Amino acid sequence: MAYREKEIERLYYSIGEVAEMLQVTASQIRYWETEFNILKPRKNRKGNRLFTKDDIQSIKLIHYLLREKGLTIEGAKNHIKADTALTKSNFQVIDELKAIKKFLEELRERF
Repeated sequence: MAYREKEIERLYYSIGEVAEMLQVTASQIRYWETEFNILKPRKNRKGNRLFTKDDIQSIKLIHYLLREKGLTIEGAKNHIKADTALTKSNFQVIDELKAIKKFLEELRERF
């Protein structure tokens, strides 16, 4: 059996890394932080934001509601406030389906 190193999973990501992941600006993320109470990143001594995977999921949810569903900020707030657990679970299903679609498209391109 071959030896495989376990991938090291990061606990925190900077605002620049998160912005690059989602193809948005850092200022948009800072603005969303002030508008949405589900987004509370930790800050280090310098005041730099440190985002966990849960924070990134929340940002993805906000991005989905605002950009893909076309809701206003107030509409997105109401949507999240109405049923946070249901909204997050629905978004996770959508996110997983997008990942499967991307995988299948890459597979089709190979063959």
